[in-house]
Amino acid sequence: METAAPQIHIALRQTPVSDPAAIEATIGNLSNEPRTGLVVLPDIFMTLHSALTFSLAARGKIPTVGPLRSFANAGSLISYGSNFADLFRQSAQYADRILRGETPKDLPVQDPTKYELVINLKTAKALELTIPAALLARADEVIE
Repeated sequence: METAAPQIHIALRQTPVSDPAAIEATIGNLSNEPRTGLVVLPDIFMTLHSALTFSLAARGKIPTVGPLRSFANAGSLISYGSNFADLFRQSAQYADRILRGETPKDLPVQDPTKYELVINLKTAKALELTIPAALLARADEVIE
């Protein structure tokens, strides 16, 4: 993000949060800034507080994106990231290979092969945004 943002004239500001009050304060500050958005990165804290984060962001008219399908289910406008069911299948294949005697250090590192785009139209409506039909057509799931 740090490399791509300046190329498309976007200013990034990292705002770590560690408690619900910090989430509320951060989103409150963002809601006072024009043309802003929120990228929520996945960690245990943000996953546990995703419903709070996305409901406050929607109330503040802040579009949100993140890499987890669960974020879109919790109210993020868009999620785009690895398909975890596919990652678990890959992990199971590795476990099988190890149980059959292969050495873990000899197994190649694999990148995810499937990514999924989920668009939450309920959130788009709350933000008064129209999602282009071409983007909707590319989505793996549209939450209505």
